[in-house]
Amino acid sequence: MEGVSPLNPPAWKSLLNWTAAILIAIIFLVAGLWKVTDPTGAAVRLAQAKVPENLSLFTAISLGIAETLAGVMLLIPKFRRWGAWLGCALLVAFMGFIAIHYNELRGAECSCFPWVKRAVGPGFFVADSLMLLCAIVAGLWVRRSEGLRNAVLILCALSVFAGVSYGVSAARHKGVQAPATIMVDGKPYSIQEGKVFIYFFDPECMHCLDAGKRMAKLNWGVTRFVGVATTQPQFAPNFMQATALKGAVSTDLQLLKSRFPFTAPPAGVALENGYETAALTQFADDEPAATLRKLKFAN
Repeated sequence: MEGVSPLNPPAWKSLLNWTAAILIAIIFLVAGLWKVTDPTGAAVRLAQAKVPENLSLFTAISLGIAETLAGVMLLIPKFRRWGAWLGCALLVAFMGFIAIHYNELRGAECSCFPWVKRAVGPGFFVADSLMLLCAIVAGLWVRRSEGLRNAVLILCALSVFAGVSYGVSAARHKGVQAPATIMVDGKPYSIQEGKVFIYFFDPECMHCLDAGKRMAKLNWGVTRFVGVATTQPQFAPNFMQATALKGAVSTDLQLLKSRFPFTAPPAGVALENGYETAALTQFADDEPAATLRKLKFAN
């Protein structure tokens, strides 16, 4: 990518360059726009991938901007070489991070995309190496990039979009009205009065288990605790017992998730008199205890 490229390369080189640029641009745009439009959900995935939880939200937004910028520049010929460089840097950094945490993450989802399931393993590095090759080819046989001012304007526009998106996402998770009742032990259970904390967990998730054990040590006072399994609901009572959490177990996952959407467990929502006070997505170190105490949901 460093050499001077001819202004009019042979047709096959131009076709290969455009094909590689479009393919890798789509990958970056999908990954980046997901993080930009759902930064909270992306932060949860990144925290599960061993990004420090206190940095996961910032990392999600920053990566979202960088990946989207790379995707956009790859589609614009005069910015393509810069886009290829940025794409290569992102891929190398990502593979390096996974390699450092390989033993901890092996077999786990890589958290790259919202819909595609990719487990960390040898195949992960093969796939990302192919994407890296694609990014390199996208930077070949194109003129040197120019127009730094316009590229900076694109970056600024994406940053503003990410900020607005985060603001909308944060506002969307406040003031939502809870269902009048949910099902607990086959009977209607009201969550319209007082303080209620709903904890979404995967009974087979060690992160959920660890967070549950730490929350069990809190003094909940008058706050009612409701656990909701996101999978394998038959194991929910065993999970509550294993964590020593005291509270009800609801099977109304779809109803509650439609009102209080989240990307992946563990997740929680604090309700007061039937309305959402806060959505909780951080479950490591001193969280969610610090937030619950600040909200006066626990002591």
